[in-house]
Amino acid sequence: MDKILPGLAMLAIIAVVFVLIWIGWRNRLRRQADVEPLPALPAAPGPALTSAEGQYVASTTAGDWLDRIAVHGLGIRTNAVLSVYPFGVFFDRSGAPDVFIPAADLRSVRQDSGMAGKFVEKDGLLVVSWRLGAHELDTGFRTRHAADKDTLFESLQQLISAAPQADPHSGK
Repeated sequence: MDKILPGLAMLAIIAVVFVLIWIGWRNRLRRQADVEPLPALPAAPGPALTSAEGQYVASTTAGDWLDRIAVHGLGIRTNAVLSVYPFGVFFDRSGAPDVFIPAADLRSVRQDSGMAGKFVEKDGLLVVSWRLGAHELDTGFRTRHAADKDTLFESLQQLISAAPQADPHSGK
């Protein structure tokens, strides 16, 4: 009996913590209900300019590396393949919806050391800044092989500099 009560108390505390986490995620989904759906990958994308395996870390509100975007599965960390095409960037994610970012919506790319609970060595993450409707987002990606990071970074910079930028006032 002296071990049963503390065990039951611990299970109750764990249950309360999980309920609070669930409530917090549900409220985040409600707050972000105005985030537009993701664009679809064009039907015949052709060959990628470059691609690499790695980990899709998360998408957050631009400039706020802790404000994870929950809607459309953008806040779910998964293994992924990041492919750069002449018309945009595609995250082929395992176990979560794929993410396609048209080239005109890309704003910048940088290397950083962390975001949304994932911290690595200096400049270990690629962070792509982009626009989804009226929202500015940052999406983090960690390459599986360090040599792929520089190739992706250069390819993303070239794509951003060559792409026509969408008008932020038109909503496109």
